[in-house]
Amino acid sequence: MLTQGEDVEVHALAKRGWSISAIARHVGRDRKTVRAYVAGEKQPGVRRLAVPDPLEPFVGYLAARFVDDPHLWLTALFDEVVPLGYPRSYPSFVRGVRRHGLRPHCESCAGVRGRATIEISHPSGDEIQWDWFERRRAPWGGTAHILLGTLPHSGRVRGVIATSEDQPHLIEALDGVLRRLGGTTPAWRTDRLATVIVPGTGDVQASFAPVAKHYGAIIRPCPPRRGNRKGSVEAAVRYACGRWWRTMPAKTMAEAQVLLDRFCEKIGDVRKRGEATVGELAAAEPLLPLPPVPYPATITAAGPVDANATIAFRAARYSVPPGFIGAQLTVRQRLGDATLEILTASGALVAVHRVGRGLVRTDEHRALLERAVLGEFSTRPPCERKGNHPPGPAARAAANGLKRREDREVRVDLARYAELVEAAR
Repeated sequence: MLTQGEDVEVHALAKRGWSISAIARHVGRDRKTVRAYVAGEKQPGVRRLAVPDPLEPFVGYLAARFVDDPHLWLTALFDEVVPLGYPRSYPSFVRGVRRHGLRPHCESCAGVRGRATIEISHPSGDEIQWDWFERRRAPWGGTAHILLGTLPHSGRVRGVIATSEDQPHLIEALDGVLRRLGGTTPAWRTDRLATVIVPGTGDVQASFAPVAKHYGAIIRPCPPRRGNRKGSVEAAVRYACGRWWRTMPAKTMAEAQVLLDRFCEKIGDVRKRGEATVGELAAAEPLLPLPPVPYPATITAAGPVDANATIAFRAARYSVPPGFIGAQLTVRQRLGDATLEILTASGALVAVHRVGRGLVRTDEHRALLERAVLGEFSTRPPCERKGNHPPGPAARAAANGLKRREDREVRVDLARYAELVEAAR
């Protein structure tokens, strides 16, 4: 096989009138090889099969079957061609189908792959694009849910890490991203999130409509199967995963949020877009002011009460009366409120706390817990586990009773019974 350089040289010499033998001696190749390349029978980098193609006799049948159904599984087609005489294995069959390019292109299933593309114009301050991305096995356990919001004109991106993707957590994350961006836009672009858009339609969920009104935003759902319409935030997801998540050293969700904010400000905003940076373009975007408080969605979380009479909620622990140790309680907080409530499964109010950090315990709960703990203390000495402890009076009395019961049991002597039978005879 000739290399690309040798093939170019062979054709150049042939155009100059060199004979095949002269060219072969010049490049040090066989004359038949040179003749085949000059005639176009061979191409550099393309090796002719040493054996006949085993799929060649079946190409017509396979092409007809793909006309019947372009989505036929190759395993099903393999089951059809084996009885017709196909002699090779399934992997060879797959390679042959791909080499011949037998499966037709399906426009409905291909999405944007293979189509012409163009950059979509995004006016300054026109819309924010939203998207979740999840990463399993987060360093703090469970799954990390990160909501990203992107200004497509400038490329500025901000994110908030949440524990769930339900609607209350979505609203809280939205508000967090908007306050990190410094404002909102007249429109929000989302894909068809069930928490925002009614499934199967383009209408906004009735429970999310007050949220959009609260921030004064219009919801623009992406057309079905046209995720590239919000390509700016899709690119931000890939960027954040590759540049931040893969190398993030945080061990807790709070640490990860600090690192995400720092990454977006110190690295994301200094990227170049044309003659300016992302931060410079974003500073010039006209954003609408935000409401003074978030939309009052209610966040709830259920969990067990620990042995120190506290329940965990958002990187803090809140006290309850000691009688609830081991019980399952629910913590409820309305966004924007400075307090939270702890309730039983039936809805009975257990405690009200101000939102804080670390351990939050009231004086009343502390006094109750101290009384319960001190009440269990005893002045008795520890047990003598290695001493000599023979059976006591109660044990001996019980043993005597067992012996008397054993003596009262009826015993049958078969030998004596046989003697009596013989005497009777």
